[in-house]
Amino acid sequence: MSGHSTVNLPGSAGEHELQDRYRSQSRALAFYRNQVIDVLNVPMQAFIARQEMMFVGTADARGEADVSIRAGEPGFVRVIDEHRLAYPEYRGNGVMASLGNIAENPHVGLLFVDFTVDKIGLHVNGTARIVESDEMIADASMPEEIRRDSVVESGKRAERWVVVSIIEAYIHCSKHIPLMRKLTRAEEVQWGTDDDRAKGGDFFRVKAEKAQREEA
Repeated sequence: MSGHSTVNLPGSAGEHELQDRYRSQSRALAFYRNQVIDVLNVPMQAFIARQEMMFVGTADARGEADVSIRAGEPGFVRVIDEHRLAYPEYRGNGVMASLGNIAENPHVGLLFVDFTVDKIGLHVNGTARIVESDEMIADASMPEEIRRDSVVESGKRAERWVVVSIIEAYIHCSKHIPLMRKLTRAEEVQWGTDDDRAKGGDFFRVKAEKAQREEA
């Protein structure tokens, strides 16, 4: 970054280089200075406690990236303290794409977006580790609420947890976030179900198309 030291700045060398190329250093520096912190402050913790979904970005050891979604009852992501949070992993499709990436590369990017009330987002970047539910229950340093929810989380036991140590947290501005209206589901959410219909079936017709190709 021309005229500025990047040694103690958040972000990657690549973003600093592009800030220099596209002359956005002053705006970037103001954002780093005013919006990026290395803990979850009280307003951030309260925001996370209200959320029912988040996006999880991971990458494997080669840098091949994946983005997934996690959801639950409000507050399904638990703030342990200002330096750590944890979210449950329920029974899924068995692929373990996100967890597999974390096993190779612990760096994760979490994005919480409130589309219906505050119309604002929160980025949380950090390092993750996989913790089995039995370990969470046995860990006396974990808050009692998290240890209890390791046994039963919204009527379904979390198979395991991901504990994230915070590196940085910062706002995602509301300017381009669409305002949406939340609807009440007609049926109860079946957390961790193996029911194909409840999971969406072959919505994108991949199974059907593969079968057609094999027959051709």
